[in-house]
Amino acid sequence: MARTRLALLLTLLSTSCFCSVSAVVLKTKNSNPWTNEFDSIELSCVIESISTIDPRIEWKKITSEGPSYVYFNKKISGDLENRAEIHTMSTLVIKNATRSDTAKYRCEVTAADDHRSFDEIVIDLVVRVKPVVPKCRVPKAVPFGKSTELSCVEEEGFPRSQYKWFKNQEEVPLDPKASPKFFNSSYTLSAETGALKFAAVRKEDAGEYSCRAQNDAGFAECPPQKMEVYDIDIVGIALGVLVVVVVLLCITVGICCAYKQGYFSSQKQTTNNYKVPAKGDGVDYVRTEDEGDFRHKSSFVI
Repeated sequence: MARTRLALLLTLLSTSCFCSVSAVVLKTKNSNPWTNEFDSIELSCVIESISTIDPRIEWKKITSEGPSYVYFNKKISGDLENRAEIHTMSTLVIKNATRSDTAKYRCEVTAADDHRSFDEIVIDLVVRVKPVVPKCRVPKAVPFGKSTELSCVEEEGFPRSQYKWFKNQEEVPLDPKASPKFFNSSYTLSAETGALKFAAVRKEDAGEYSCRAQNDAGFAECPPQKMEVYDIDIVGIALGVLVVVVVLLCITVGICCAYKQGYFSSQKQTTNNYKVPAKGDGVDYVRTEDEGDFRHKSSFVI
């Protein structure tokens, strides 16, 4: 009986001591919430234990540039003004969420009348953005046996988009060896970059290609584009080269013959050359040495 009384007394003492030591304690329903763009999201901050009647409650947004207030002095501020409100004393609800709302948020509660007067929790919010229609580039025609690349790019989605290619509405596997239809194909496919590269195209690679960009928020596709594979006419190319060589050879022979016939020769004259004019009747032309000039004298012919 004495032992029972002693145990009851100790229990009462411990309960009294626990009640005298009060503390503010916070908890959250979800520390990593997410939502799609333009939807609403709740950042849960629940006061589990507190003695102070009117605690100070603050919300801060934490980015690479540092923390900034979103709820201070019982007012929403910053880029959440007119887009957020406080529910059940300390929970923050964001309406019409945008991609810029992706960040860490800290709920801080200060209780002046509690023994432990401060507590905080950090919530990591992700706003997912659906991809837009990707930009796809598919070559219209590729020579048989040549290499080529198909590209697919989308930069609006968040988290970053992953890519899938489709040929004639059938998904192109990452590994061509995984499907009998693509077993002999020489391509490599990157789901991260959206690049579909062929080392050497075959006739079987021809078809309509489309690309899909997708993430956790959704997906978008570009319209199909047709790629043809054609043979290279080796005989025609060889004949064309032969014709060009024959034409060049004929031109060269013609030029050589023209030179030999003198069609391209030129006569050079110098100032020291003197051409004797034809003699007229009864007139002789004589060059005098003293004057270095030409004089003429008259003579009678007998």
